[in-house]
Amino acid sequence: MSEAPPAPEPTDLNGLPFSGDADPAADLVDDLSARLAAAEARVLALQEQAVRAAAEQENVRRRAARDVEQARQFAVERFVKDLLPVTDSLMLAGAQQNADAKSLLEGQQATLRLLEKAFESAGLQALDPTGQPFNPEHHEAMVALPTAEVPPDSIITVVQRGWLLHGRLVRPARVIVAKAP
Repeated sequence: MSEAPPAPEPTDLNGLPFSGDADPAADLVDDLSARLAAAEARVLALQEQAVRAAAEQENVRRRAARDVEQARQFAVERFVKDLLPVTDSLMLAGAQQNADAKSLLEGQQATLRLLEKAFESAGLQALDPTGQPFNPEHHEAMVALPTAEVPPDSIITVVQRGWLLHGRLVRPARVIVAKAP
């Protein structure tokens, strides 16, 4: 009779031989339990990081909203400070009882210079397009007068100045435009 082949040596799930003393199923359960515990700890750590990140994001959003609100509220503060001398000058002119026409005119011109300086520091620029070609993006034609003295579509007179704020049109200049006779 032939002899039976030797029984294969028992191995664990990793293919390593194991001794008959240990229970392979118990080792596997222990290994999986350790991996599960590590994965659960990692999940808890990631959840904590996610909660902290969400809280930080909410804090940043609140700070940004507060900063925007303060910027909106106080955006004109510098402009207001520049206008206060204009107000003072107008009040002083109103308090003059015995002023003659010449001194009132000088005071008015000085006040106008203060106002223009305040406008300039705020980025406000007057449009005075007298003699320039008509531009419908910056000018509003009030009247078109026939004339041979200036080229057609040129601005003869500015009825009301226009204004630009940092290069953006705030109000178009109202003008009288030349047309061919």
